[in-house]
Amino acid sequence: MNSYQEDKCQSQINALYECCNAFYIERGEDAKTPSCPKPSLLRLRMKQRDQKHS
Repeated sequence: MNSYQEDKCQSQINALYECCNAFYIERGEDAKTPSCPKPSLLRLRMKQRDQKHS
Protein backbone atom coordinates (compact mmCIF):
# COMPACT_ATOMS: atom_id res chain seq x y z
CA MET A 1 0.00 0.00 0.00
CA ASN A 2 1.31 3.41 -0.96
CA SER A 3 0.98 5.92 1.87
CA TYR A 4 2.74 8.82 0.13
CA GLN A 5 0.99 12.11 0.83
CA GLU A 6 2.41 14.96 -1.21
CA ASP A 7 0.90 17.61 1.07
CA LYS A 8 3.23 16.50 3.88
CA CYS A 9 6.23 17.22 1.62
CA GLN A 10 4.95 20.39 -0.01
CA SER A 11 7.27 22.79 1.80
CA GLN A 12 10.31 20.70 0.79
CA ILE A 13 9.07 20.49 -2.81
CA ASN A 14 8.56 24.26 -2.86
CA ALA A 15 12.07 24.80 -1.50
CA LEU A 16 13.53 22.48 -4.16
CA TYR A 17 11.70 24.32 -6.95
CA GLU A 18 12.89 27.70 -5.64
CA CYS A 19 16.44 26.40 -5.43
CA CYS A 20 16.27 24.96 -8.94
CA ASN A 21 14.83 28.20 -10.28
CA ALA A 22 17.73 30.15 -8.75
CA PHE A 23 20.17 27.59 -10.21
CA TYR A 24 18.82 28.14 -13.73
CA ILE A 25 18.77 31.93 -13.31
CA GLU A 26 22.42 31.88 -12.23
CA ARG A 27 23.75 29.22 -14.61
CA GLY A 28 21.41 29.49 -17.60
CA GLU A 29 18.80 27.12 -18.95
CA ASP A 30 21.42 24.85 -20.51
CA ALA A 31 22.85 24.01 -17.08
CA LYS A 32 22.27 20.47 -15.87
CA THR A 33 21.79 18.93 -12.46
CA PRO A 34 20.22 15.58 -11.53
CA SER A 35 18.33 17.25 -8.68
CA CYS A 36 16.16 19.57 -10.79
CA PRO A 37 13.60 19.05 -13.53
CA LYS A 38 14.37 20.65 -16.89
CA PRO A 39 13.66 24.41 -16.93
CA SER A 40 10.45 24.13 -18.99
CA LEU A 41 9.05 21.45 -16.67
CA LEU A 42 10.15 23.40 -13.61
CA ARG A 43 8.27 26.50 -14.83
CA LEU A 44 5.16 24.39 -15.48
CA ARG A 45 5.32 22.78 -12.04
CA MET A 46 5.83 26.16 -10.33
CA LYS A 47 2.89 27.63 -12.28
CA GLN A 48 0.68 24.67 -11.31
CA ARG A 49 1.77 25.02 -7.69
CA ASP A 50 0.95 28.74 -7.68
CA GLN A 51 -2.50 28.07 -9.16
CA LYS A 52 -3.18 25.31 -6.63
CA HIS A 53 -2.26 27.51 -3.67
CA SER A 54 -3.90 30.79 -4.71
